[in-house]
Amino acid sequence: MLSIGTQRLFQYSGPVDLRRGHDGLSALVEEAFPGELLSGALFIFVNRRRNRMKVLCWDRDGLALYYKRLERGTFRVAWNGHVELTRREFSMLMEGVVPRRLYRRYEIPKKS
Repeated sequence: MLSIGTQRLFQYSGPVDLRRGHDGLSALVEEAFPGELLSGALFIFVNRRRNRMKVLCWDRDGLALYYKRLERGTFRVAWNGHVELTRREFSMLMEGVVPRRLYRRYEIPKKS
């Protein structure tokens, strides 16, 4: 099961041929996000028609690949170069929520 804790979430910034497996997707990750493949982050890939998604992650002893295919509708993905997602954005993407306006009440700054 895919669980999201404190891992970082990266979305590949363009459509991907999802016939690729672990090796093909990990090559894309190394190209787009150098040094992040084995960090425990989740990498999200969506096809051109936006009805299929694969999530690649390092699971302590190997790569795990999760796949979701929509029967109807599409994933609301913006391919504008924005590559890091928050947990909230990823959850909404997976559940099909389309936010009209998204406001945060406040954000506690991280300590350095």
